Amino acid sequence: MASGHGRGGACQGGPEGRVESASGPRERTGAFWAGPLPEALRAIRAGDQGRTQAEAGRLLREHGPNQVEVGRRRGWRLLLTQFTSPIILILLAATVLSMALGDLTDGVIILAIIVASGGLGFWQERAAGRAVDALQARVRVRAEVIRDGREVTVPVPEVVVGDLVVLRAGDVVPADCRLIDAQRLQVDQSALTGEAFPVEKTPGETPVDADLARRTNALWMGTHAVSGTGRAVVMRTGRDTAFAGVAGRVAARPAATGFQRGLTRFGLLLVRIMVVLLVAIFVANLVLGRPIIDSLLFSLALAVGLTPQMLPAIVAVSLSAGARMMAAERVIVKRLEAIEDFGAMTVLLTDKTGTLTTGTVTLTGSLDVCGRPDDEVGRLARLNAGLQRGFHNPMDTAIMHGRPAADEHRRIAEVPYDFTRRRLSVLVQDHDTRKLITKGALSSVLDVCATARTDHGLVPLDEVRDEVQRRFTELSARGHRVLGVAVRPRPDATTATPADETGMTLVGLLAFQDPPKPDAASAIGRLARMGISVRLITGDNRHAARHIAREVGLAGEPMLGADIAACPDADLAARVAHTAVFAEVDPTQKERVLAALRARGAVVGFIGDGINDSPALHAADVGISVDTAVDVAKQAAAIVLLEKSLDVVADGVRLGRRTFTNTLKYIRVNTSASFGNVVSMSVATLVLPFLPLLPRQVLLLNFLSDIPYTTVSTDHADPEQLQHPRAVDVRAIRHFMLVYGPISIAFDLVALAVLHWWWHISTDVFRTAWFIQFTVTEIIVLMVLRTNRAFLRSRPSATLLGTGTLLAAVTVALPYSPLARPLGLAPPPVPVLATLAVLGVAYVAVNELTKRRIPPDHLVTNSRSDG
Repeated sequence: MASGHGRGGACQGGPEGRVESASGPRERTGAFWAGPLPEALRAIRAGDQGRTQAEAGRLLREHGPNQVEVGRRRGWRLLLTQFTSPIILILLAATVLSMALGDLTDGVIILAIIVASGGLGFWQERAAGRAVDALQARVRVRAEVIRDGREVTVPVPEVVVGDLVVLRAGDVVPADCRLIDAQRLQVDQSALTGEAFPVEKTPGETPVDADLARRTNALWMGTHAVSGTGRAVVMRTGRDTAFAGVAGRVAARPAATGFQRGLTRFGLLLVRIMVVLLVAIFVANLVLGRPIIDSLLFSLALAVGLTPQMLPAIVAVSLSAGARMMAAERVIVKRLEAIEDFGAMTVLLTDKTGTLTTGTVTLTGSLDVCGRPDDEVGRLARLNAGLQRGFHNPMDTAIMHGRPAADEHRRIAEVPYDFTRRRLSVLVQDHDTRKLITKGALSSVLDVCATARTDHGLVPLDEVRDEVQRRFTELSARGHRVLGVAVRPRPDATTATPADETGMTLVGLLAFQDPPKPDAASAIGRLARMGISVRLITGDNRHAARHIAREVGLAGEPMLGADIAACPDADLAARVAHTAVFAEVDPTQKERVLAALRARGAVVGFIGDGINDSPALHAADVGISVDTAVDVAKQAAAIVLLEKSLDVVADGVRLGRRTFTNTLKYIRVNTSASFGNVVSMSVATLVLPFLPLLPRQVLLLNFLSDIPYTTVSTDHADPEQLQHPRAVDVRAIRHFMLVYGPISIAFDLVALAVLHWWWHISTDVFRTAWFIQFTVTEIIVLMVLRTNRAFLRSRPSATLLGTGTLLAAVTVALPYSPLARPLGLAPPPVPVLATLAVLGVAYVAVNELTKRRIPPDHLVTNSRSDG
């Protein structure tokens, strides 16, 4: 990986990076943040007006996309990982040793089976990875750049060195850049530096030895703009960025999902069982006087049989198949592991705009201080919204309503919106006067006002404050969002800062409405029937939150941000369990509510699309955003909705649960069957005068029985399997194994007794019959235990059934094929095959009867509580 100047540490000025020049070769630009800007531009052979499309296209072809891949194994690396488990490596070593001692045929066959198994896993995982890439491309983060003198939008991977990037609040910084100009630009650099507070960026020069956190004229890939605006020239892209140097650490930050933690515990359970059985079988064979190498190969082959080697591939295939189905339902999955937690979700926190409401914000009134319609208030609001250059929210769009600010008005300066001040100010040349126009949350606007404009002229604000507050409460209680508008004459001003927001005059109020969706209440009810409790969490005032909550069927009084701030963590956990509405909350308080719900055992989903939603999206078990969200929200989310609707969420949850159900079928059925096989063979080694199966046959059995599992993602799920959230539970899997594993063991041993002591067949025929018994019964048990229902009432998918039937036929045909001799197989007599058929039917019957008393899904616990 190419060096990045952040490689030595997040806050240290590490080795100088390399950068693409317009001429093609990569040149060392040194510390691009130091020295005059013209020198930095000359180093990359670029100007301050950006690239042309032709230049950008050539640089992209020469140097590749602007991206840093972390964690994804591709090509040869992915292939090699199929053979790096300790058991496989030991088995390979033992096989090579066996070949060196003269058993060439056995060794070659074992190696061929191992390679075939690894190749199947590689093919499945590669296909899954490509499917994810295709889905993520649909919600790719984009950047605003200047090309050929025009502002255009391009995918971040197409940004090149020398591009002039335009940044606004909510934009992700697409590459390492040198700032050209900025208007109170605040950037969150926590992904690189760990610093919790945004940093203000300004043009200029910084010392060459300044650490990354103090390079205030530089912007870094992986960070994002919180407020303000700016323009910057791209100096480094892709693997040459500071982000590339710490990408491994940054990528490792997200905590493991509940599904991943469950699989880890499951793996540890198998390792403990495998070690005990491996040692016991190996020692038993040595005590019985069998050759050491044969005993070692047999023991290792059994260990491979118990270890679900295909688990990564099966999980990847199942999840990617689920992701494709969810994409068809307008749900894009960015991180596959999130599908399982999406299905296990018990609490969904959501803002109101666009999910509970239509998302179509309309300006319903421009009112003076006394509550009467006033066109001047609307005109001033349009100047503020139309001339500002920062992030345009839906209320700005509603204010403008397709009407641009008049040409005779000119923007002089601006104080961008931020989440501390909660207001936006623009210094405007309004005809022959210059004034500062401020709009924002009413309480924040009142904080900077000294007077109010009334019919009687300017009066002290305190004279009308109570009336303004009463009008605000009335409008909010009817579901309106209310902003305040204020002005201050600034005849000689050429700049604007927050300090200028003082001594202002309140001119009036803006009332907005975003009505509830007609289907919001029914969607909340649908989610409730699926075991998901929907909670409203919003920064809006308590009155508006209470109104919309009642409209959509969420009962109870709102818990306010101030209450959350004053509540200790232990008490908060108890209170949030019974609260459906949270109002007047800030980003930190959203995170605390999330943490409190998770502390009570809930699996929490969070829907957010705003700049300040990023922390909560990271903190949730399932971060959910929409494709129209700001870039930083889409980047933080694991799930992106193509339509902001709770019904779409419910559709996605249903498919997530189907994916989980099908993945669980592999885990539990394969584990119980493998456990039964290993125990049966362990007993057989003690009672038979020969190895019950050759090592090559054990590995072939494992390979063949895994093939139907690769199609389990296509299987149907019964309606009752989708009704409630569920999670991987190691104890439940162990119980399943201990209930259904002994049935497999009993039939295996009955088959052993009948074949060896009743039919008195030769060793090769015995091994062949037992091989058929193991393989076919594992296919049978998958078809039977995939559902709680009777087999004929819940048929498997055509793909699964067809694959299983074909593999069973191949297994029975192998002893009659040219491969029989190399594999150590011999054709069983027809009476022996008939005996196996009878045992197979009895095996199905016993499992079906057991299902009636102990349904398979009843051994799998539901998900965590709803908090």
